[in-house]
Amino acid sequence: MSVPVVEPHPAFPSIAELEQALRGADYLPDHGLATAAFLALGMRRPLLLEGAAGVGKTEVAKTLARLLGGELIRLQCYEGIDAAQALYEWDYPRQLLHARLVAEGATRPAPDQPAQRMAELYGPDFLLERPLLKAIRAGGRAVLLLDELDRADDEFEAFLLEILADFAVTVPELGTVAAETPPVVIITSNRTRELHDALKRRCLYHWIDYPEPDREVEIIRLRVPGVSAELATAVAATVQHIRGLDLVKPPGVAEAIDWAAALTLVGAAELDPALAAATVGSVVKHREDLDRVRTMLVGDGGERR
Repeated sequence: MSVPVVEPHPAFPSIAELEQALRGADYLPDHGLATAAFLALGMRRPLLLEGAAGVGKTEVAKTLARLLGGELIRLQCYEGIDAAQALYEWDYPRQLLHARLVAEGATRPAPDQPAQRMAELYGPDFLLERPLLKAIRAGGRAVLLLDELDRADDEFEAFLLEILADFAVTVPELGTVAAETPPVVIITSNRTRELHDALKRRCLYHWIDYPEPDREVEIIRLRVPGVSAELATAVAATVQHIRGLDLVKPPGVAEAIDWAAALTLVGAAELDPALAAATVGSVVKHREDLDRVRTMLVGDGGERR
């Protein structure tokens, strides 16, 4: 079995340079994530990112697309998604309209042969590209984000495995479309179900955990202009504490950023318990969680427990 030649991506000759570039684009990765992204780019392998919602998985793809100057092509996965919705569909209403206009003589005459008429109806003008076909055609000029793949079913995951193997697809009416160089592929999962080993073997893997308090403070200060150091530190510490509660959905980094932004918007310089309780809807989004967190914030005279 031949071993593919791998080399660093020309835009990022080293892990340190990629990590610095990500930071310069307002994304603060840990060294493990920067290493995984560096390897995925150099080895031209999909990068599977797992972790809780809101820890920055999707943002990795968006940031890489900006840094590479490529098009971000996003496929949002959901229960029941199928190949046609992800790959391509035919624009049946336009095909029917075209056939009717031809029959009425309102457009150019149809070819005499049935096969030619069929080829005209199933030509490129009537093809609706969906994200996968669009990414295959763009190849190395694109970053393909397969977001929340765990929400899709097993059949779609098996279909996706075929696409990731060759980055080629056959459209029966038009022929085979293949990527000259594969796009950068980022796959995210919140682990609502376990992805299959066959797909994982195609990918490099990284788990994104909640950041340490100091790094979360750094992220908040970077993403919320004007937030005070004291408020950013208090928000990060409180969110870390909230995650330890028995919640329906613990808050991610995105929610910590939103909370700091909301508090800054209302003019808070520190985390006043009453104001924190009033704005905590930026952090938790379930009624049961809201009550539990508000009790934690103001339940003993305003001191965080």
